[in-house]
Amino acid sequence: MNWDDARIFLAIHREGTLRAAARSLNLDQATVGRRLATLEQGLAAALFARTSKGYALTPAGQIAVQHAESMERAAHDLTRQTQGLDKRLAGDVKLTTTDALALEFVVPAIARLHAKHPDVCVHLSTSTKLLNLAKREADIAVRTVRPSNPGLVARQLASWEMGLFASKAYLDRYGEPEPGQAFAGHDLVVYQPYIDAARVPTLAGEPLHAGRIVARFDSNLSARAAIKAGIGLGEIPESMGVSDGLIRIWPSRRREKPYEVWLVTHEDLRRTARIRATIDEIVQSFERRD
Repeated sequence: MNWDDARIFLAIHREGTLRAAARSLNLDQATVGRRLATLEQGLAAALFARTSKGYALTPAGQIAVQHAESMERAAHDLTRQTQGLDKRLAGDVKLTTTDALALEFVVPAIARLHAKHPDVCVHLSTSTKLLNLAKREADIAVRTVRPSNPGLVARQLASWEMGLFASKAYLDRYGEPEPGQAFAGHDLVVYQPYIDAARVPTLAGEPLHAGRIVARFDSNLSARAAIKAGIGLGEIPESMGVSDGLIRIWPSRRREKPYEVWLVTHEDLRRTARIRATIDEIVQSFERRD
């Protein structure tokens, strides 16, 4: 089994169908099917059982997947370690972050990077999904959670206090909520991933069961826009609320855990010239906010 065959085999295993595997590999379905047939013929073994739910590994396939994943790790290691020696300020940089951090910090960093090094091209993915740096899904990540994966290097860019904010228009209509009333009579805007993760959801330490949740977002940027539009009260990083011109309610109250931002890259890549230059500009963006 060569690496090209292993890639196709792993894609079918992970995606479950030829069509989905072909899409993930940017190949046509007929090519993927033909390559699988050639691989099985060369190994003299069926790697998949075709079922109503898709392609399931056979006993031979279960053995093959272990070796294919070893080949995958070796290929990624080779790419990272050789790219780490690249001193050219040119080429692609794959970067992932959230939409809010992209808008305020990463895009200005890309603008400065382009002015200095126009041959560096940044591929920016804005998503809450955590891409895998070890598998080269991204070269740099700007995340709100510090990873614990071996081989990754993390640097804290920010640690911001969380606060409860509202627009002036909202407060003119409804006034401030009363502490201890669980937001009775008030409209709330929430960041849904936080609500899902919390054992007892609160805003600024106040239970929210008596309030009306009128908008749920999986995007911090959208939640901020909703608060600014006067839709309801919401909890966001203090620095973002101030920059949006919002009014902080109960300023002495804060969430126990701050809003942290981490820059993460793989240790094999951090000395690559274009990666290093991109990191420097991102760090500068956060230092300018302090």
